[in-house]
Amino acid sequence: MGQMRVALEVLIPSDVQEIERVVELVQHECRQLKIEPEKCSLNVPVALTEALSNAILRGNREDSSKRVRVRASVSKSGDKLVVDVIDEGTGFDLPSSTLNCTTPENIMREDGRGLYLMQCLVDRVEQFVDGGNTVRLTVQRG
Repeated sequence: MGQMRVALEVLIPSDVQEIERVVELVQHECRQLKIEPEKCSLNVPVALTEALSNAILRGNREDSSKRVRVRASVSKSGDKLVVDVIDEGTGFDLPSSTLNCTTPENIMREDGRGLYLMQCLVDRVEQFVDGGNTVRLTVQRG
């Protein structure tokens, strides 16, 4: 990510009480970039809340000895916000974990909705394992 600058980096305990504070910090960066208000006030907070919840509850299994790192980077041109949520879990397979929860066979399932929702709300969702399990959310301006 050579064309990016880190705008924000926080390390939080595996505690869902931390989610709101981190979402507010990232929303602030979103507004600074003049990304559309709807994306800043709805899409980013909902997608990021899902990513943080997954990291805390599934990745770190609410283990108080584990942390979640959140890094928000901004493109040099200022038209893109990239948020990495990194947990200490073993990772997961993004395609098989992303169910279209609107199809008849998945409508009653309670798992797999978070990643599907993230993909509906932000421009790109990626997942990789690199010194921890990372979910990357990308939001474009315009």
